[in-house]
Amino acid sequence: MNEDLKQIGQRLKGLRDVLDIDAQEIADLLGINLEEYEKMEGGESELSVAKLQKIARKYDVDLDVLLFGEEPHMSNYFLTRQGQGLSVERRKAYHYESLASGFRGRKAEPFIVTVSPKPEDAPRESNFHAGQEFNMVFEGTLELTIGSKVLILNVGDSIYFDATQPHGMRALEGKPVKFLAIIF
Repeated sequence: MNEDLKQIGQRLKGLRDVLDIDAQEIADLLGINLEEYEKMEGGESELSVAKLQKIARKYDVDLDVLLFGEEPHMSNYFLTRQGQGLSVERRKAYHYESLASGFRGRKAEPFIVTVSPKPEDAPRESNFHAGQEFNMVFEGTLELTIGSKVLILNVGDSIYFDATQPHGMRALEGKPVKFLAIIF
């Protein structure tokens, strides 16, 4: 079992218990069945940022509390040195490095995301979440599907889109892709 998923699951369950919220209520919020949600709390299921954002809003906590178990403390600025952002692998093919984890009251969630390549015949995953998203590719080639539109982004390309639309990302050419993602 992925240790990051296990820790996130423990935080989900702990906060839900403290707030005295029924697991079924959270499953309903996420649009999944209770068994799927319980797998998340047990660290047995991959988690999307979209689902974690919904839970963070429900619990009235920063996303960092769920992802990293830390409450942000800075309010004037927060400096993240290259490669030093808090990181989490909440899905097998995605690695997230938070760039603003210590800043309290953020209006956006900036991450460096690394997507590992998958076999060509692997099923394409998509998700959606409230708000908008900005992506800019630093390394590799990214296939981004928004709704039924498939876009190819190369190094230096960027895109801003409505994140309520189903979207999914895939590394191309058998190499990882690294990009800046800012979720508003």
